[in-house]
Amino acid sequence: MKHLIVTLLLSIFYLASALAQDCTLSINNPVIPGYHPDPSICRVGDDYYIVNSSFQYFPGVPIYHSKDLVNWELIGNVLDRESQIPLETANSYGGIFATTIRYHEGLYYMITTNVTKGGNFFVTAKDPRGPWSEPVYLKQGGIDPSFLFEDGKCYMVSNPASIQLCEIDPVTGKQLTDSKIIWNGTGGRYPEGPHIYKKDGWYYLLISEGGTEMGHSLTIARSRNIWGPYESNPMNPILTQFREVAENNQIQGTGHGDFVQAKDGSWWVVFLGFRRFGGDFHHLGRETFLAPVSWVAGWPVINDGAPIESVMKTPASWSAEAPLKKSWREDFDAPLGPGWIYIQNPETSRYKTLKGRLNLVGAGPLEENDHPSFVGVRQESPGIIAETKVRLETSSGEAGIVAYQNPDGFAALAVENGRAKLRLKLKSVNTVLGTVSLKRGKDVVLRIVSEDGNMYRFEVNGKEIGRFETSLLSSEVAGGFTGVVLGMYAVDGIANFEYFDYQEK
Repeated sequence: MKHLIVTLLLSIFYLASALAQDCTLSINNPVIPGYHPDPSICRVGDDYYIVNSSFQYFPGVPIYHSKDLVNWELIGNVLDRESQIPLETANSYGGIFATTIRYHEGLYYMITTNVTKGGNFFVTAKDPRGPWSEPVYLKQGGIDPSFLFEDGKCYMVSNPASIQLCEIDPVTGKQLTDSKIIWNGTGGRYPEGPHIYKKDGWYYLLISEGGTEMGHSLTIARSRNIWGPYESNPMNPILTQFREVAENNQIQGTGHGDFVQAKDGSWWVVFLGFRRFGGDFHHLGRETFLAPVSWVAGWPVINDGAPIESVMKTPASWSAEAPLKKSWREDFDAPLGPGWIYIQNPETSRYKTLKGRLNLVGAGPLEENDHPSFVGVRQESPGIIAETKVRLETSSGEAGIVAYQNPDGFAALAVENGRAKLRLKLKSVNTVLGTVSLKRGKDVVLRIVSEDGNMYRFEVNGKEIGRFETSLLSSEVAGGFTGVVLGMYAVDGIANFEYFDYQEK
């Protein structure tokens, strides 16, 4: 009977919505593609901001801006100094976990966890483009911390084995109350990613359950008192693709979300999910998705209860242009922009942009995961061409282009010792897939191509040297919590890169 009543109320709501709105918003999911997991969102006036977890990469916590919720621009990285984000030897299971962004009385707050060193902390800024403060570390443990500001108080919620709440001082970080368990979820594994919202006299506690694989989901509970007790929504989970109606959908693993209310009063949710390629594999990482939220009988309903699709149309009071495919070239004639990332904290003396060249001084092999000489960008589309021109300036060492998932899973196309070599590193396997002889001391064009997200093809001076299925670099095979990053690297020797070209197909 409850399901029937909710279905009837939903039908009435959406009919009224369609009549009231004169625009249809087309959502092209994911709205922030590529490795952008654990999204958190806030609105300040007409502006929306999203932050994402960043794990082993520096700088950390990319921050995006939008006016329409559909088109997002990278405006910087919250953690752009080593003092804010010591990563040491973090891998794709470590570093910076889930983030939350909130705005209160003229200040932006970003709270997160560095699981490699330091634990939970927050930073603040008057402008989301920065600069952001030094970290303020927090006592309550767990991961995925979040803030709620209300009546001059700051509440912190996180998940040290369960969902726990405390009050803190938002200036010093001092914990003002004991931590209290307020919910354990609905019984799914890994209850995490908590956020608390206040609406119509209710405190709503949104969490994710099921782990960040196929069974990921969002569940919610509510209480009249922030300290509980919380009652579980009888319609939980409120978001999951792990059901029959969505089993053939390319988008899976939806969960870990955050609500936002638009200026017109409508509600929305951003959340992570992944796209499958070549079967049940995802190599692009967990991406940021968007869906509308309605409120029925005091509970939120996401996307009218329907599965999440790549293209969704929903009534709204505004419209938005569809995002364009990206195509750009980096000529290294200026400092690198905020989209470029390094593995762990970079040894800056190894990286120089000079006279239209990127000069890389090599370090240890990528698989050693010890501050390698590497800089790259997230692969944000299944179909791409990534190309660079490189010259190895030393008689020893190697340098080239790489599709990098983590230290246990990458494919490196390198120039070394008078030849080009394509090497696949996959956990204990280290395989050479192809070689070609080269003239020493010459510029070499190296290219990675993926037509449709199912296969990687590698080329040297326009000729194919090898190919393999993208599933080999997926999280299911290679492991890790991130996604493929396309970049340049050097081992031991010194190399000059003339450009890096990125095109989406």
